[in-house]
Amino acid sequence: MPGQRLDNDMSMSIWYSRGMDGTELPRHALISLVDEVIRVGTRLSGAFADARRQAGLGDSEFLVLNAVVEAERPPTVPRIGRSLGRPRQLVQRAADSLMAAGLVRTLPNPDHKRAVLLVAEKKGIAIKRRVDAAADRIAEELGAELDLDRVRTTTNSLRTLRRHLEARVRAGEG
Repeated sequence: MPGQRLDNDMSMSIWYSRGMDGTELPRHALISLVDEVIRVGTRLSGAFADARRQAGLGDSEFLVLNAVVEAERPPTVPRIGRSLGRPRQLVQRAADSLMAAGLVRTLPNPDHKRAVLLVAEKKGIAIKRRVDAAADRIAEELGAELDLDRVRTTTNSLRTLRRHLEARVRAGEG
């Protein structure tokens, strides 16, 4: 049965997945999750595109602004690139555009000569918050039939997985 746990002696982490030909294949649960995250991410990006467009920013610019505003500490361009899985050059172009628009500024990085720290300006934070408010309205509509406790649990699980993956990248484990 698709999406059902396979209970046997092999592993409790195996789920069934149905291929295009109707064949049911055992898959690791994380692989099924990755597939769904990619599919949902694409659909959500489209659903929230109007909220981003209101800010007058391109997708890359908004991704970088979001990364800077929501960071626990001021990030560098390379750190944002690694976190988002985007080329440093793409992140640098978006950061340059955000700086030219007065949405972010740089600070010297005591740990590195060339990789400056990025900090959001008040104007950048205000734009991010306006987009967040528009996105919250869309999310309210989309999430009306979802169990929000399960959404929070899933969010925490994905955040834990992301942090684990980021730690692996920092350790050079890819």
